[in-house]
Amino acid sequence: MKRQLILEDGSVFIGDGFGSDKRTLGEVVFNTGMTGYQEILSDPSYCGQIVTLTYPLIGNYGINRDDFESITPAISGFIVKEVADFPSNFRSEISLNDYFLSKNIPGIAGIDTRKLTRIIRQHGTLKGAICHIEENVQSVLQQLRATPLRVDQVKQVSTKTAYPSPGRGKRVVLVDYGMKHGILRELNKRNCDVLVVPYNVTAEEVLALNPDGIMLSNGPGDPKDVPEAIEMIKEMLGKVPMFGICLGHQLFALACGANTEKMKFGHRGSNHPVKDLRTGKVAITSQNHGYTVEEKSIVNTRLEVTHIALNDGTIEGLQHKDVPAFTVQYHPEASPGPEDANYLFDQFMSLIESEESGVNKCQSVQI
Repeated sequence: MKRQLILEDGSVFIGDGFGSDKRTLGEVVFNTGMTGYQEILSDPSYCGQIVTLTYPLIGNYGINRDDFESITPAISGFIVKEVADFPSNFRSEISLNDYFLSKNIPGIAGIDTRKLTRIIRQHGTLKGAICHIEENVQSVLQQLRATPLRVDQVKQVSTKTAYPSPGRGKRVVLVDYGMKHGILRELNKRNCDVLVVPYNVTAEEVLALNPDGIMLSNGPGDPKDVPEAIEMIKEMLGKVPMFGICLGHQLFALACGANTEKMKFGHRGSNHPVKDLRTGKVAITSQNHGYTVEEKSIVNTRLEVTHIALNDGTIEGLQHKDVPAFTVQYHPEASPGPEDANYLFDQFMSLIESEESGVNKCQSVQI
């Protein structure tokens, strides 16, 4: 079954279809990870995007029940060089093709993913469509160029109602902007009494839950498209210790008066080096984001830059100078990827304990 990938710049790639045969439109991005395709395809931060995997062979270890980062994938499509028809792994339960069929997700294989990645690196992320080989290219192009990308991705992937994940430890309100299950797992591992709440929760509703700490999750899209989240964070600053990841990091920066901007092609992969500016140590991190905090916008805020990306110098971590709050742009829950930054969850627990004991929280915890 032949399909074509059509980009808004007019580029056309012909390949073999797998998964669903529906037509799909979305923002075409690339991920450089060599493994972890199951976690990538189920990451809610890819909502509305067509994901290109630069590693050439995908699906060779199949799909298993344990490695999902969400119940329902939110990606629009998958692009690979070669898809494995017969996976081999003791945990494998279903092939990538069969899984995509069950979830109505289209994929295309057999195209030059290196060429596609070079186009994205040169021009930036592009809108694209995966469609049947017989569809008219000019008609699809016209539709692509006339159809704006959706801006309500967080609303699509966030939980609709609050729910608990009980524990006997610290009570943490986890705001779901497109939460990866890895974040919840790390909090559960530390016996936290977690309450997961929707993206549009108000500060008043959060305070009514009597939390010891607030976790701002990852999520898709432009942080400026979630003004209600920015307002909630602004009202909660200084009231409860706060830890933000990825989109949560960007929303926190906006709430503190900084600015965010779209990156040319973003950071998506599991081997991004990040430097801690206070210790000089470098961690290898998992990342997935298309926006970044603008460096010059930090100057007139009460924020301190704590981490930077070694590849391009962009901001990877922030800490508030006056209140107990810190954030990182990368994924310390590491799904998929290295676990170098997993300690940040322990430091969030220490920040909560420092606040409860009345210790100077901004200086007592080194993040």
